[in-house]
Amino acid sequence: MMLMKKWNRALVFFLAFAIAGYAAVQYGLFKASDAGLVAAKLQEPDFQLKPWVYVLYVHIVTAILALVIGPFQIFQKKSKPRGTLHKQLGYVYVLSIAVSGIVGIYLSFYATGGIISGLGFFTLDILWLATTWMGLRKIMAGDIKSHKEWMLRSYALTFAGVTLRIWLAPLVMLFGEFEAGYHAVAWLCWVPNLIIMEAIIRRKIPKAPHPLHDSQSKPNL
Repeated sequence: MMLMKKWNRALVFFLAFAIAGYAAVQYGLFKASDAGLVAAKLQEPDFQLKPWVYVLYVHIVTAILALVIGPFQIFQKKSKPRGTLHKQLGYVYVLSIAVSGIVGIYLSFYATGGIISGLGFFTLDILWLATTWMGLRKIMAGDIKSHKEWMLRSYALTFAGVTLRIWLAPLVMLFGEFEAGYHAVAWLCWVPNLIIMEAIIRRKIPKAPHPLHDSQSKPNL
């Protein structure tokens, strides 16, 4: 079990940094128009690259920050106190999502594939902002347990940046065209993540003892 947890942790770190590195190289060293997503947008009639592409850059930079910070926060050893660094990284994480989620809402109105894709990404961004805000509220109220749970949900949605790229190529091949595959990936990149994370959170919640069992276990006086 411990070995499995270590492998899961290593996999999350690897995928997060691999996708962050890919995005940094793709959009930082090469032209944005060379990226597959942007190339697909340029094929749409009457599409204006600017200011859309600048908003896209803001979304990518802030999403990368959240993606690489997340594993350090959620996989911190329980034996170590969560001190100043944890708080500082947490604030950067929250701020990054606040910016990325807001501009993501703007981008969702221009999503490839129209309303189906747009609604998927719009819902993702709203939930991303909401879960992160709830996590922030809980820690400000001193509810550490709920804070951890909401931040796990938040990172499950942050990880959509990874799962989108894992799902996209197979879905495009399955449907035979980019737009149809994008319709599906706009939902599959985050819905399974959230469902799986919710199952993990609920599995960790201790079950309340059954009243009948308690009454039977009490000694008769």
